[in-house]
Amino acid sequence: MIKIRLEGLKKSFGSDMAADGIDLTVESGEYLCILGPTGSGKTTLMRMVCGLTEPDEGRVFFGDEDVTHLDTAKRGATMLSQTYALFPNMSVRDNVLFGSWIKGWPEDDSKRLARNILTMMHMETRSKAYPNELSGGQQQRIALARALASGSKILLLDEPLRALDARLRLELRKDLKNMVKAMGLTAIHVTHDQEEALEMADRIAVLREGKIIQVGTPKEVFEDPKTPFVANFLGRSNLIQCRVVGSENGKVLLENDKGVRMEARDGGQAPGTNVLMAVKVGNTKLTIKPPGYFEGRVEKILYEGATITLEVMVRGLGLVYSKLPNRKFDDFREGNRVFVNWSPDKAKVFDIPEGGIEHEVRVD
Repeated sequence: MIKIRLEGLKKSFGSDMAADGIDLTVESGEYLCILGPTGSGKTTLMRMVCGLTEPDEGRVFFGDEDVTHLDTAKRGATMLSQTYALFPNMSVRDNVLFGSWIKGWPEDDSKRLARNILTMMHMETRSKAYPNELSGGQQQRIALARALASGSKILLLDEPLRALDARLRLELRKDLKNMVKAMGLTAIHVTHDQEEALEMADRIAVLREGKIIQVGTPKEVFEDPKTPFVANFLGRSNLIQCRVVGSENGKVLLENDKGVRMEARDGGQAPGTNVLMAVKVGNTKLTIKPPGYFEGRVEKILYEGATITLEVMVRGLGLVYSKLPNRKFDDFREGNRVFVNWSPDKAKVFDIPEGGIEHEVRVD
């Protein structure tokens, strides 16, 4: 297993900064997910790791070896790109076996590995088919199978499950990570799918505008976001501007410009400080009867299968969102008067962002 270390990576394309001083360590055998919005620099970062893009500044280490300027083929890393890049004149089986052939593996070992991986991908019955006979999702599975069978110790996955149907995507999340762990690989998995990252990652690195905003376990990043952007991007949050009134026993008392008071966990800001409070929509509770921090009216109820999301209009505040279990569907009707509440330990307080709140929470 190989450790990956990135030091001060910078890369620009004209005036666009795709990587802006990235420092990141991926431990040996770790499954790291890089999560960020479109255009945040995720693919550029992966291309610098595998050697397809030369950084303007900074260095890439595999173990103790500086591979910044080493040829891609000599790095021992395999990247699954979004284009699949399957060999059109080779069957599914031969595409998967290609890497082991190049490395001179014993034929029996190569075939056994290919068979196991194709079974995991539910593609064993199409082993003799050619890429042009497969759907987009099937082609992606074969590209993923070939990457796993390459013999490389570092696996770089750029949106590896994006073209698959929902059921298969859920199934392969677990299988893919288990296979990577069993094979002793170090993996970096780029995705914009929050649920995918939360379920699969040992750690998540949140990337925005070419910068690493936060790195931590899924639980750390979800429950203890370091910025309002992370709070809102990873599990959408209600954001409320307010002022610190006082604090006691690890809780802070806040007040908005309408004089409404609410509580959150103490962020260390002094009384009188203007702050931004964030509470996940899944931690925002609604009741028909008081008490509550706010009173509002249900504007819309969205049925989402296992959950429902309610849009609540609060006078002077705008829309507040609440995600509840679907068993609550019959408890509310559009037009209902409701009261909005949350547990103080589930609400996080941030300093007002220097670039303004609108820029901070924008995801494009």
